[in-house]
Amino acid sequence: MSGSLDTFNQIWLVDFEFSQPEGESPLPVCLVAREFRQGQLFRLFGDELCLDSPPFSVGSDAPLVAYYASAEIGCFLALGWPPPTRVLDLYAEFRCHTSGLPVPCGHGLLGALAYFGLDGIESAEKETMRQLAMRGGPFSAEEKVALLDYCQSDVDAVARLLPAILPFLDVPRALLRGRYMIAAARMERHGTPIDLPLFLRLKANWQAVQSALIRRMDIGGVWEGPTFHAERFAAFLQRHDIPWPRLKSGALSLDDRTFRTMAKAFPVLWPIRELRHTLSELRLNALAVGEDGRNRCMLSAFGSKTSRNQPSNSRFIFGPSVWLRGLIKPTEGRAIAYVDWEQQEFGIAAALSRDRAMMEAYTTGDPYLTFAKQAGAVPSDATKQSHPKERERFKVCSLGVQYGMSEQSLAMVLGESESAARELLRAHRQMYRTFWQWSDAAMAHAMLRGELFTVFDWRVHVTADVNPRSLRNFPMQANAAEMLRLACCLATEGGIMVCAPIHDAVLIEAAVEEVDAVVNACQMAMREASEIVLSGFRLRTEARIFCYPERYEDERGREMWATVLDLLNDIETAHSSDTLPVLEVGNYPDGSGIPASFNVCYQV
Repeated sequence: MSGSLDTFNQIWLVDFEFSQPEGESPLPVCLVAREFRQGQLFRLFGDELCLDSPPFSVGSDAPLVAYYASAEIGCFLALGWPPPTRVLDLYAEFRCHTSGLPVPCGHGLLGALAYFGLDGIESAEKETMRQLAMRGGPFSAEEKVALLDYCQSDVDAVARLLPAILPFLDVPRALLRGRYMIAAARMERHGTPIDLPLFLRLKANWQAVQSALIRRMDIGGVWEGPTFHAERFAAFLQRHDIPWPRLKSGALSLDDRTFRTMAKAFPVLWPIRELRHTLSELRLNALAVGEDGRNRCMLSAFGSKTSRNQPSNSRFIFGPSVWLRGLIKPTEGRAIAYVDWEQQEFGIAAALSRDRAMMEAYTTGDPYLTFAKQAGAVPSDATKQSHPKERERFKVCSLGVQYGMSEQSLAMVLGESESAARELLRAHRQMYRTFWQWSDAAMAHAMLRGELFTVFDWRVHVTADVNPRSLRNFPMQANAAEMLRLACCLATEGGIMVCAPIHDAVLIEAAVEEVDAVVNACQMAMREASEIVLSGFRLRTEARIFCYPERYEDERGREMWATVLDLLNDIETAHSSDTLPVLEVGNYPDGSGIPASFNVCYQV
């Protein structure tokens, strides 16, 4: 590890307290900054923050050190300050250091201090002060002092944590992770444009829409009111002769991943899966939409073992059911584009393993059909249109092996015999022998050395209860996360407005007349990121552009979106037939004709 900061002239430990209503950007309340070596201290509150730039150095020779730094960078952006050139985020480094290990007190600042045996303030006191900052002003003189003292206590905590974690740091790669936190702050500030009037309509009628959805889509009769009944579902499965995975207890495995997998094999299950996912996962009241109609929430960078973002499923527009993405809509004169890597994980597996046959399959543009051709399952002139079923079989196999899918699971997904699934897996092992040697070697390294790592040294520790399938998939997932972060850095630093990162894609925004050029620049950034991560191997990207008045559309959710809008219109039509009081323009204090309570969430 290269855990030295001696090359830097100054090291600034920084913490803000801020208020942040749901869906909005942060409103800085106060700042404390301390130089790590000399102890120089700044304590600024309220109007004292009204400066053109921070009162301390943010150049390349003076890294900013913080705990979850995108919050601090978000305050920089809110104040109009230039972001620091270098960032060292101790949250990201603590997550990297403990990835895969038990962390008894959590991953917050207090948890990191406890992990290294260091003292911190009481969690109850921390929560009280956090709530005070979130409340916003005006503040009394005593409250101002209390908030500044609390803010300084976090800076002092970071000062104690830095020497403890420094011996474990790879500083150049740590600064790369910190670089991403600047990009994350920019993306969190931009947010995703939402059709606010439609969102408010849907939110106001959501309970009625849910009931109507159940009446229309419960083809199996498995709901009783809003409640899903496992016994009724078991009877439905028996009637349709559908085998279903069970837990060790014998109960049906009812997690969404199982539902999604089984629905691919038995299409009759799709309405049940979609309805169940919508009713269980979607909380419209939790979706974080600001008054300007933009969805903003913390991206929770480095939140998983593979270092992927883990934003709240209920607050992030890309978290709930896929049909809800129909709410994404650019404003007049604007356009959005969904830019993603094509077959990213297949390409990563091919490049990292240096399997020539696998790399050749990727470069053809359709690795799944090429795999079928390489295995002799389809003729050399086969196309996606001429052999769709065969292509789908080899696609499922290609993706499944990266997750360590067993022949039993593959057979269930394909709806075929285990012997047929076994032959598919055997064909993959025979065709891509170099990949399998590399994958087996990675597994052996993980078991013998107790860890795996990415090209930029994100690590996962192997414990006794680790899932071997997750280890086999770690190189693809974790290096995909590295690639996405680097692409977001390159894109945001190049002036591209990135609204959100989504697994293997980004959502970007631009003026309608500029969107083609901006998409091209984004694709160039993504290609460059793939070449850096994969030692010169380039992954393809594709883009879908939606110009106002179009809205975002995902084929997987198109039918459900149409159904929900149809039901919403029916419900509103039924309501409009009731006798309602007529409100005249000007009969409210502001003269708008709209109650003041409405203006809190809907600007007119």
